[in-house]
Amino acid sequence: MSSAELRRRAGDIWGRILAHPFVVELYGGSLPLEKFRYYLLQDYNYLVNFAKALSLAAAKAPGVSLMKTALELAYGTVTGEMANYETLLAEVGLTLRDAEAAEPNRVNRAYMSYLKSVCALEDFYSCMAAVLPCFWSYMEIAEAHRDKLEGNPVAVYRRWASVYLSPEYRALVERLKAVLDRSGRRPDELWPYFREASLYELEFWQAAYEGH
Repeated sequence: MSSAELRRRAGDIWGRILAHPFVVELYGGSLPLEKFRYYLLQDYNYLVNFAKALSLAAAKAPGVSLMKTALELAYGTVTGEMANYETLLAEVGLTLRDAEAAEPNRVNRAYMSYLKSVCALEDFYSCMAAVLPCFWSYMEIAEAHRDKLEGNPVAVYRRWASVYLSPEYRALVERLKAVLDRSGRRPDELWPYFREASLYELEFWQAAYEGH
């Protein structure tokens, strides 16, 4: 299976993601709220462009079913995740206007540009390999730190993380993995895109922790 092999190859990168101090402190409840505020502002801007990348991917889909998958993901990002972020922003004293006015940091700009360029210039499955680490790694993070979350004293952190432990989110990740597993593409073809996006995920957490 392509997805399992891609995950195996990215083991070192994902190990660093799972053990990143931002992640560990967030799930344990010791992350300074200011760092979480910064992350939310950056991630909101990322999601706007993530939806654009998925819309570009839909145009490259080799069939109606796959086009529908990409469009549903784009729509879900805009209507679901971003709507949830409006609530989260309010809980930490921020507004949607704050998020829209926030300047993306260097890593954020590079990651957004990478995803949009892959989805605009490469084939559909390469784009899916590039967007999968974002979806999948968040689920793995949540599962790896589930025990910490139970004792987390920060309500907004618990609510944010609970999304990635839901059956609906797991089903979404499995659906995306299946797209690659049924693509007929060899892992070697997809690996460069999966690896680059995985590295960007790691760098995104680091940039959020450092605040720039």
